Amino acid sequence: MSAHGPMPRSAWLFPALAVLLFAAITVSGYSFAPSPGGWLFALVLLVVLFGTVFAAVHHAEVIAERIGEPFGTLLLTLAVTVIEVALISTIMLGDKPVPALARDTVFAVVMIVCNGLVGLCIFIGGLRYREQDFQLTGANLYLSVLFVLATITLVMPNYTLTAPGPVYSAAQLGFVSVVTILLYAVFLYTQTIRHRDYFVSGSSNEAHAEVPMSGQMLVLSVGLLVVSLLAVVLLAKKFSLVIDVVTAKIGAPPAFAGVVVALLILLPEGVAAISAARKNDLQKSINLALGSSLATIGLTIPAVAIAAYALDKQLVLGLNPQESVLLLLTFAVSMLTFGTGRTNILFGLVHMVVFAVFVFMVFVP
Repeated sequence: MSAHGPMPRSAWLFPALAVLLFAAITVSGYSFAPSPGGWLFALVLLVVLFGTVFAAVHHAEVIAERIGEPFGTLLLTLAVTVIEVALISTIMLGDKPVPALARDTVFAVVMIVCNGLVGLCIFIGGLRYREQDFQLTGANLYLSVLFVLATITLVMPNYTLTAPGPVYSAAQLGFVSVVTILLYAVFLYTQTIRHRDYFVSGSSNEAHAEVPMSGQMLVLSVGLLVVSLLAVVLLAKKFSLVIDVVTAKIGAPPAFAGVVVALLILLPEGVAAISAARKNDLQKSINLALGSSLATIGLTIPAVAIAAYALDKQLVLGLNPQESVLLLLTFAVSMLTFGTGRTNILFGLVHMVVFAVFVFMVFVP
């Protein structure tokens, strides 16, 4: 769906179908079961859910072109984070508690974004343009904050003495949540006010020009974006039941659910990032990819921590040794990839290989 021209029919049709589907499920009290009718329902749910996600992408891009960079990509990042927090909290704190879902999902987001999405964007851009440029300082700021946040939220819980195991005590969790929010807030200030030029490519004029748009179209896009995001959150809870059944049927490990949730919530940013790379705007791809990783840790972990504390639920955060090694490898490769200000297909392929290892280890740990 293009952000230019008249609004495509699918941009309002899928959000409307999503709302109607949720209303029908709620009124009828339908619950998914593995039967021919159940699998048909799962297929319809999947189509409507993905269509609504793409509609959300369209409306976010329309608004983004109006407000300019880097606020446009920031808007999409924060919108997707709302989906993520609601989805993780709903599943993790539901009738069948899944205390490690937040950890599994956040780790999956980091691996999918920093390896799968970044690698694919760089690879596609390298095939089309041989080399692509980006703002080196902005990328380094992303990485420095990401490395610190990922370490204190996903690695440190394994090495504390107050609470045994991969968990923080209440005091530790509170301190880490405050520090995480503070660091992310300062990063946003740097990105949007203090040093906006670090996050906009020199060849792009998005930072200096806004796209003319009627007030009616802007208001309509804002409203439909909110409806789309809300519909995704509501239907994702129903989709989680399908995930549970599929996971049990194929004998996948518990981490599989976290990967599926991460893929679902990253779809809008993934589509937008790949589209930007194909248009030779790797800087926007980096803003979306690394920005989503930062938002995932900087906002999701504190929000889920508050929910877990309020409801007296356990929150498992520490990664196992295998996952810690993959995280460290991702950091090392990212430092090399974003250390020169230029990329090519080999950098992209290296990231995709690390992502392939991650996916394989999910099923064969």
